[in-house]
Amino acid sequence: MKKRYQTFGCILFAILAMFVICTVVSVSFDKSSKKQKSKLIVTSFYPMYVATSNIVDGADVELKNLSEPKTGCLHDFQLTTQDMKLISTSDIFVANGAGMESFLEDIVKEYKNVSIIDSSKGINLLKEEDEENSHIWMGTKTYRQQVKNIAKQLSKDDPDNAKIYMKNAKLYDEKLKKLQKQEKELSSKLTSKNIIIFHEAFAYLAEDLDLDVKYVLDLDEERQVSAGEIADVLSQVKKNKIEYILAEKQYAKSVGDAIERESNVKVIYIDPLNRGKYDKNSYLDGMKKNLDKIEKEITNKQN
Repeated sequence: MKKRYQTFGCILFAILAMFVICTVVSVSFDKSSKKQKSKLIVTSFYPMYVATSNIVDGADVELKNLSEPKTGCLHDFQLTTQDMKLISTSDIFVANGAGMESFLEDIVKEYKNVSIIDSSKGINLLKEEDEENSHIWMGTKTYRQQVKNIAKQLSKDDPDNAKIYMKNAKLYDEKLKKLQKQEKELSSKLTSKNIIIFHEAFAYLAEDLDLDVKYVLDLDEERQVSAGEIADVLSQVKKNKIEYILAEKQYAKSVGDAIERESNVKVIYIDPLNRGKYDKNSYLDGMKKNLDKIEKEITNKQN
């Protein structure tokens, strides 16, 4: 009988021990899961996604973009229910700022637990007709500052990955420096410093190239250009001895053709880099392609 009680006691002890072990393992796993949960970072649109993807490369985070990569600029972008759900579940929201995201103020008010990174802070914004120009990624100088702003704030919001963020930002900045060097070399080859642009975004690139924007005709998919506006462009061409116009081919080809027929101006079509593939090198490749095209066109014209 005594042996039977001993056996029974051993079984109870074993069951109790297994229960304790399972409880400890479960609690430890739960704590570990919470500790290791990666942060969700959401970017507002394509240029911010490209910049942030370079900064977070190799970090244990999840990166998503709010808008489709083909959306373009967000001046009239309307948040959907799905967009708001994505933002509400995010830890960090990376925005261009400077008025690009018209909905940003609502996000700040609605989602108190989401850290908002405004990449435009501290950047001197260009103005057009007393309105601030928010296309700051189109200047390599200002884009470099955006990258630094994002990396700095991400490091504060996610200190576990701070070293990765700052290291990546530095590596990316070294590549951007090469673009800026190419801009300086190109600027020295431009015999005429007066220019017209058909997209306000190109004002930042013009500044990098030390060009003086004499006239802006801002074109988009909803913009219908009148004969009077074309006449105004031609008048500015003559008045300011304009040799080149920077434009986006998608919206300005017909206008550009008309200007070239009536003057000696060369319309150079470049990319505003506000849409494209989700590729970390897309900004570097896109801006280099823009600079190469400008150099090619001015060389051909000068010859």
